[in-house]
Amino acid sequence: MPQLMRVTGLVVGVTLGCTALAGGWPASASQTTDRTRAFSVRVTGTGNQPMILIPGLLSSGDVWDSVVEHFSPRYRLHVLTIAGFADVTAVEGPLLPRVRDELIAYMRKENLDRPVLVGHSLGAFVALWVASVVPNAVGPIVAVDGVPFMPALMNPSATVAGVKTQAEQMRALYRSMTPEQLGVQTRMMLPHMISDQANIARAADWAAHSDARAAGQAMYELMTTDLREEVANIRSDVLLVAAAKAVASTPDRLEAAQKAYEAQVARVPNHRVVTATQALHFVMLDDAQHLHSTMDAFLGRTRPARQER
Repeated sequence: MPQLMRVTGLVVGVTLGCTALAGGWPASASQTTDRTRAFSVRVTGTGNQPMILIPGLLSSGDVWDSVVEHFSPRYRLHVLTIAGFADVTAVEGPLLPRVRDELIAYMRKENLDRPVLVGHSLGAFVALWVASVVPNAVGPIVAVDGVPFMPALMNPSATVAGVKTQAEQMRALYRSMTPEQLGVQTRMMLPHMISDQANIARAADWAAHSDARAAGQAMYELMTTDLREEVANIRSDVLLVAAAKAVASTPDRLEAAQKAYEAQVARVPNHRVVTATQALHFVMLDDAQHLHSTMDAFLGRTRPARQER
């Protein structure tokens, strides 16, 4: 089973379409109904080129520490933590569409010139969504074990309508949990996502300081938003790093996983899928060296986003 589905296992264990613009910024990108932001940002690095790092469900931006250290000399890094996760104040209502729009607004406000977008899991989904909406405003995209439509990794015939009831049940389940329950149950599932005990402890602590309602809302939106058609609008190069340690020893399962990931980004005009056979879901924690070298090779050969004529 592709490791991204372990995120769904977290819930089981405790039991907008967007029109892409040819260029420029959508007029609604900076509009929000609440003064609380949809994410916090930490800016670091001594390089000039911008890179935005987006963590996944229940994670802190600190999950990118090794990536930050590796790329700091060459990039100016904008490290996000999504609202409701790892001690960042939660927001009311829809979450991921708001993260998308506020991130677009942030890129415009900070005059970020086609930043590299790097996302893990849910964060990769957000990065792909942003690139689908403002294709001329982003640079290369690195999706770390994150895809346009998570349910289809397990079931290629999955549809939004078909998984909506399950998504609603998951959201309700999350909403019923206390922070303590969220932390305990996350800790039970993390060995399926992270190999090292010290990193499991770090990730469990982030979850214990997260808002269960925000997690449930994010999971609901992740399961009921299918971007597989929208990603055809992306003009930048896309690298999808697929976590494959759980299936690496079985050739048939590894091949099936590779095909499932490839199908997710088949409509992206310029894409590459690479498997990380020594890493579970948190590739940046399990095999940082492989991720860094793969990103180095990818970013060294990518082109700027193509301009609409």
